[in-house]
Parts: sequence; structure tokens; C-alpha cells
Amino acid sequence: MYHLRQGVGMIYLDYNATTPVAPEAVEAMLPFVREEFGNPSSDHLWGRRAREAVARARREVAALLGARPEEIVFTGSATEANNTVLKGVAWHYGRGHIIASAVEHPAVTQPLSYLLAEGFEVSLVPVDGTGRVDPDAVRRALRPETILISIMHANNETGAIQPISDIGALAREAGVWFHTDAAQSVGKIPVNVDELKVDFLTLAGHKFYAPKGIGGLYVRSGCRFVPLLHGGGQEEGRRSGTENVPHIVALGEACRLARQRLPQDQVHLQTLRDRLHERLQKGFPELVLNGPEKDRLPNTLNISFPGLSGRAILEGIPELAASLGSACHGAEEKPSPVLTAMGMSPAVALGTLRLSVGRPTTLAEVEQAADLILARIRQLRQGR
Repeated sequence: MYHLRQGVGMIYLDYNATTPVAPEAVEAMLPFVREEFGNPSSDHLWGRRAREAVARARREVAALLGARPEEIVFTGSATEANNTVLKGVAWHYGRGHIIASAVEHPAVTQPLSYLLAEGFEVSLVPVDGTGRVDPDAVRRALRPETILISIMHANNETGAIQPISDIGALAREAGVWFHTDAAQSVGKIPVNVDELKVDFLTLAGHKFYAPKGIGGLYVRSGCRFVPLLHGGGQEEGRRSGTENVPHIVALGEACRLARQRLPQDQVHLQTLRDRLHERLQKGFPELVLNGPEKDRLPNTLNISFPGLSGRAILEGIPELAASLGSACHGAEEKPSPVLTAMGMSPAVALGTLRLSVGRPTTLAEVEQAADLILARIRQLRQGR
């Protein structure tokens, strides 16, 4: 059983932010917190047991992605994995041009800002009104000096799924390495590195029922980068530092569960997401869906209530855990850069909520959440 609630009546609809750790993942990691404490680099029995556990987990991650175990690098987070690719490829070449989208996560845009200041060139391709990239826009952005394309697989705010395989085909045709940040998609939809035609892929354990503090990076055989961390040469020299064995084991178990449960999970998530949307649309006909209707994650509902403040809505529902579609700084509200890139007006963008369901979510919780949101909207319209 997943343990989510701190109090009676609390509803958690923020699974794109983080997930609880699967009970099976907890059980798998506990021996490596307690008695199996060896360092995988040691040659004695404890070290060999730890090394074997890391190898098993690596095989599970690879199986989920359709990769080979030797192509998987364990990292401390998706942010570290993104930085490793972006900076590592840039340092490998020494100069050049990088293409990304206008709706990337800060774990991509901030390393790109760093590289821009270091003299690299960066192009951000636009998205359409649903938040999707046109592969032709990527084609037009390509230059002879382009060294890397980085386009996220699924957007963390809207759930919009990008045409990664089409972009991957362009990258291969141009002879340019291609990275996708799949932190939000792995574990929610099928992710196969060969089908996506990617050279690098980022994943985040805590987005699909593994602990925080563990991530992964797929590196296609033959691709090279300068490591972000230097030291003892772990992970075949690609990421030095003693391995976080308990969390690596938990990640492997989360990948095994995802591979086993993916079809039923997708149906469960989409059913609940669509029911929530239906209820809110019926109670608030002016509701705006942000993102594509079909090409999005099955668990993600990003919606706007025109004329209202998303923050004011959530502040009046303390029993509901959800996210805003805007970045708030103190008393100041600013529209989400993702929604702005999609061409949304500030008046609509500021009324946005991101509601994301998960494996433990129930129909009763979705119904109650809809009732709470609609009741709060009635209060706000009455000036309360």
C-alpha cells in the first residue's frame, strides 16, 4: 500500500512533481540500507553483492528503455543527467551550436544559459498552440556547426508529447547527436530508445515510484562526452562517485514494475484524468485545456479558468495538493514560460492549474477534487 496522507481527507494530485516510493521498491532497497552495505568497488563478498545488485538494476533500467545494460549510467538526478549531456557534449566538441525547444525544463535551459555564456550558440525552436514542436522548425534551425539537439519527450506542465522519433530521424540524417529529457514520460508511456532514435535519454526515479536522489542517463554506444564528475572512475568513467546502491536497487525495481504494469497503468491514469476534466468542464464551461487533446501524458490535466487566479483557487483548498501553471514569486504572479511560449494570454495563463493523477489515485478522490475546485470557484465569483 502507498502511504500518502498526512491527514484525513487530503487528496494528492501532483504526481508530475513527485511520486511516493512503491512498496516493492522500498522492500527491494531495505537490505542495502541495513546489512548489505558494501561498496560495489570492493573485491570482497560485501562488495561483490553490492556490485551484483547494481548490475541487476542496470539490466532492469535497460529493459524498460529497450537499451543494453552497458548503455545505462546512474546519476544523482535527472538534472545531473541533463547537465552531463549538455555540458559533456559541448566540452567534447569545444565549440558549436545546440538546438532545444522553447518549453524545456530549467534543468535544460539553465545549462544552456551557462553554455551560451561560455561562447556556445543556442537556438530555441518555437512550439505551436498545443505546446508541440514542429520537426520542420528543428530542420530549419540546423547548421553545419550544430553538435546537439535536445528536445524533451513530454512536457512537465502540459504533458504534451513531442514527435521525438521524427526529430531523431532528422538528427541522424544531419549527423547530429540527439538528447531527450524523458523525466516525465518514463514509467507513464512506452519509451524505447531505438524507436525514438535518440542518442541520449534522461530519466528521473522519483517521477515513477522510486526515491528522490536517483536518476539515469542512456548513452548510445559510440557517443562520447566529457564527464561532469571526475574521481574514482565509476560507471565506466562516465560518472565518478561511489554508487548509491539502495536507491539504484529501488530504481531497478521501479523499472521492473513499470514494465509489468504499464498497459493497466495507462488505462487507469487516463480514465481518472478524463473523468476529472469532464467534471470540471461541466461545472465551468469556459474551461480551457492547455496542451494537445491526444498527444499528451495519460495522467496530466493542465487547465485554465479564465478570469480567475490559479493561486487563489488552490489557496482556498488546503486539502488538495496540486500545482499552479504559473511561477509565483512572493506576492507577484507571472505566467508560466511554457504557456507563454504556447501563445497564451496572461489573463488566461494566470488561471491555470496542473492536476496530475498517479497509480494510487482513486475515482473517489478525483470526484472529491472536482467538487472542491468547483466549490472554491463559486466562492471566488461571489467575492469570498
